[in-house]
Amino acid sequence: MKITQKEQTLLLQVDALDNPIGLVDKKKAHLRGILHRGFSIFIFREVESSIQLLLQQRAFHKYHSGGLWSNTCCSHAEPDVPLDVTAQNRLQIEMGFSCPLSCSGFFYYKTDVGNGMVEHEIDHVFASFHNPTHIYPNPEESIGFKWVDIKTISHMLTTNSFEFTSWFPKAFALSLGFLETGLCASI
Repeated sequence: MKITQKEQTLLLQVDALDNPIGLVDKKKAHLRGILHRGFSIFIFREVESSIQLLLQQRAFHKYHSGGLWSNTCCSHAEPDVPLDVTAQNRLQIEMGFSCPLSCSGFFYYKTDVGNGMVEHEIDHVFASFHNPTHIYPNPEESIGFKWVDIKTISHMLTTNSFEFTSWFPKAFALSLGFLETGLCASI
């Protein structure tokens, strides 16, 4: 099942306390480094006493960070749509499945992502334990996916961090809190 998507052009601009202060064009936000709200989703599964994370490889034609490995799904808040609803919708659009999500918290970051672009976000992290029977990555978003043991990912971040998106290490660390404390408030 393929879900089509409309190119999102307006992002929710926020202040340093994550309060909405307006809307900003997506390209303008990334060219000028304007603070906006985003989210990252981490889908875990347990296989033979190993906890694995579903990684997504970003499509090469993405406007930044193309070809890099990242969390299962990531995107930006939509104006006038609750963040949990947007996260659920994007997981379906990007990876072709949905599941209950829990909040793991949020963090602030600002980083150069190449091509003259800057990601300046307050990134809300969602996580879940789920083992989908079918994964259908949207080729507009992802060129591949793989399940990787979290210990292997931790090692890769110390040896090959250049293979991952710039936000992934902080978001991954926050997602591990989901594993340590169990479920937060389910969505």
